Amino acid sequence: MFADDKLTDDLTEVRAFLLAEREKVLSETEWRFRMRGYGYNLRRTDAGIEVSRLPRNELLGTLSI
Repeated sequence: MFADDKLTDDLTEVRAFLLAEREKVLSETEWRFRMRGYGYNLRRTDAGIEVSRLPRNELLGTLSI
């Protein structure tokens, strides 16, 4: 998906994009909603936050926050 105006599947770049966007919002719910607009699905688990690419919901990796 797109992170900083370029197509990427690299979790390191996606992670940097997601965390930069997280700093711009007030709540985790708003962050998840915004990321869906960018084509990412975020889901909280015991291991952290799973990052999936929409629309197929392909798992890219897990962020430990």
